[in-house]
Order: sequence, then structure tokens, then C-alpha cells
Amino acid sequence: MSEKITIIGGGLAGAEAAWQLARRGLSTLIYEMKPGAFSPAHRSPDLAELVCSNSLRAEGVHAAVGLLKEEMRRLNSLIMAAADATRVPAGRALAVDREQFARFITTRLEQHPLITIVRRELSEIPPPGSTPLIIAAGPLASAGLSSSLARLIGAEHLAFYDAIAPIVYAESLDMKVVFQASRYEEGPGDYLNCPLNREQYQTLIAAMLAAEKVPLHDFEEPKYFEGCLPIEVMAARGEDTPRFGPMKPVGLIDPRTGREAYAVVQLRRENREGILYNLVGFQTKMTHPAQRRVLRLIPGMEKVEFARLGSIHRNTFVCAPKVLQPSLQLMARPDILLAGQISGVEGYVESTAGGLLAGINAARLTTGQTATVPPPETAHGALIAHLTGTEAKLFQPSNINFGLFPPLTGKKMPKRLRGEYRAQIALDALAHWQQQEKIEPEPAP
Repeated sequence: MSEKITIIGGGLAGAEAAWQLARRGLSTLIYEMKPGAFSPAHRSPDLAELVCSNSLRAEGVHAAVGLLKEEMRRLNSLIMAAADATRVPAGRALAVDREQFARFITTRLEQHPLITIVRRELSEIPPPGSTPLIIAAGPLASAGLSSSLARLIGAEHLAFYDAIAPIVYAESLDMKVVFQASRYEEGPGDYLNCPLNREQYQTLIAAMLAAEKVPLHDFEEPKYFEGCLPIEVMAARGEDTPRFGPMKPVGLIDPRTGREAYAVVQLRRENREGILYNLVGFQTKMTHPAQRRVLRLIPGMEKVEFARLGSIHRNTFVCAPKVLQPSLQLMARPDILLAGQISGVEGYVESTAGGLLAGINAARLTTGQTATVPPPETAHGALIAHLTGTEAKLFQPSNINFGLFPPLTGKKMPKRLRGEYRAQIALDALAHWQQQEKIEPEPAP
């Protein structure tokens, strides 16, 4: 077939979809607006740029997101290959050097003979053609493309706001106060930890609440994703809320005192060299001057230097139960598939999974096959069930979690064993689906 399959957006979902198509011998055209135009949150001209964090979260298959990553590896994901090649120490999580990660993916796609990358914004959805179209523009889709999609599906987009955590230079931390440890683990660990006593914690919370915030436009209504709340929004729900969330001290022993602190701020390595660290769970909408003042109240960060301050940006997504088929095809135009956060998932890994499935189904539709949906026992299938099986009025974006899977039957077991049991069920179901649908594993990228 001579006509290329078009993908709008070169983020994680678009990059993965293109790779899956090209690996199946299909020519692909990616429209990416960078570097001609940047969203408020993006800076790099590379594809698959990570914005909010450099972490792809838990690694073990006993966690739902770890299982999703393992399924993607078994489906020959380019994004997972890049993550494994550029990972940095992060305890039980998979974190990457974000610059090397994006460069790995960009180079692979640029060098593939069946992939063409056009660096310009596509603000209108093209009319139907002889091949499918994948929209993977991400949560920061341009106003023109968002309006075009809204007209097509006949429904308004829903919006929420996602805040970005600051990044600091490790050499500016006071290592006489900061200690290295991973929660519950012996040895030095992969995280840096800033311990706070009760007075220091209360002072910090009060300063966060009083700090000047970035104002919203008159027409904007804040709808925060529960899994990525700004730290000051979390604090406004109750003084102790952060202390039972990202600032919980449990499992972290301060070597200076031999006991747990009242609260802890954790920092996760941002690059392989350990030059930069990300404040875990400290996504924020405080103004930049307020961030410099408030965050330097954290013990060990009194003279910290910031490589990047936090910011806030709008995320846009469709009400998936109203507009999407389980194959990720639009009900209004089945030749169009949605992938990534714009489809109503949340998170890097989940967005990539959507791109992977959209690529597989676009390839099947192009070659005269029917679209396919992974079994609900798999992490991929659980995500699809959330997108298309949730009651529309209750729908909101979600990270993958075992609550989206079919209920387990049988005897009760410890939480970790339940995760491992679910993982075995999922991976067996995935293998059966691959064999049944002839989605054979290919050589890893």
C-alpha cells in the first residue's frame, strides 16, 4: 500500500504507534509540531520528551504498572527498550535519563526507512483516506486540533490541570542533613531524603498555603488528577495530608537520630550522573519566586539551586466511554484511533500502552484484518475496560491499578502474592491472545 499511515503527535504514544506500524512493514508519517511550536510544558525538539517526571514508576510485576511494562516488553515496545537502555538508579522504580531516553527514541525513528517525520503543526483532522489515522497529540494538543476533534466527536473536551515537580542540583544540597536511603531497604538506597521535625513540617505547610500561586484564566476551571495533585492543594485538604502521602517518613531511618523523622521530602535521581534530583510528589503551581522561597525551608535545601522550577499546564482528554470503541477507534469515524493521554489514560506508561495498541490495530485495519482487544485479565485490557466500560458520568483519567482488573476469585492471600498471582494470569492471557490473534513477538528493537 503506497499511502502512508498518518500519526498526529510524536510523544510517547505516537512514537510507539509508529514503531509498531513500521515493524509490521507499513509506511508511517508522523506530524510533530516541535520545534516550530512548543506547548507550555515542552522544551526539547526530540520526540517522546518526558515532562512531569523521569520515572516510569514501579518495576516489579506485582505492581500493576510494572505488569503493564512487562506486557509491553513482550509486545516489543520501543519505549520500553529506550527506558531499559537509559535507566538510572531509582530503587524499586524504573527511572530514566530523560535526555538520553528521548534521543534514543528520536534516533530510532529518524533512521527507520519506513518512518517519515514532518516537523509542522497539523491543526485540522484530515478527511478520511485509504488508511487509518492515529491522533496521539497528547494532553497539550494545540487549540486548533482540539477544536477540530471536538467538532468531530460532537462533545466538549474535559480538562484538568497537571503540575510539574521542581528539579534541583545535587551539589547544592546540604549532605550533613540529607541522607541517602530507599524506603524499607538496607544500605545507602537510591533516594536522597530531607528529614523534618514537627515544627519544620508545620512551617513548610503554612508557607505553601500562604504562597502566591499561578492564577488561572477566567475561563479555566481547575480539575486536578487525583494521582498528581499539586503539593499545596494536597496540604489544603488537611495539614497531615502530605505527611501521609509523598512526605511520609515510614521506612526511612535518619542516621543522625536512629529513628524516623516526623516527615520526609524525598529526591529521586534525574540523570545517570546524579547531578540532578527531582522532588518526589512536589508538583506545584506556586509562582517561581514563591517556590524558591518556600522550598528552601526544607532542611538540607536552604541553599539549593534549581535546574527547573515547577509549573502548571492544562491537560485535555475526551470522555472515552462516549466516543471510543474498545479498539481505540472513534465511534464517529472508525478510521481514526486515539492514543495516549488524550484518550483518557494518565501516565507515561499508560500513554505508551495506548500507542502500542493503536499501532497494532491500525496495522490490522490496513491489512484487511479486524481490530483486536487484549483480554481484560491483562493490564492492557484493563486499561481498555476502564476507558470504554466506565459509566460516562463517573469517568476520569486513571493510572493502571489492580482495581481496574476483573475481581480475583478464590482464597485470600497477602497483597504482594495477589499481585504476583494477577501477573501470572495476565501474562498467560497475553500469550494466548498473541497466539490466537497472530501477534507474534518480533526481535526486540
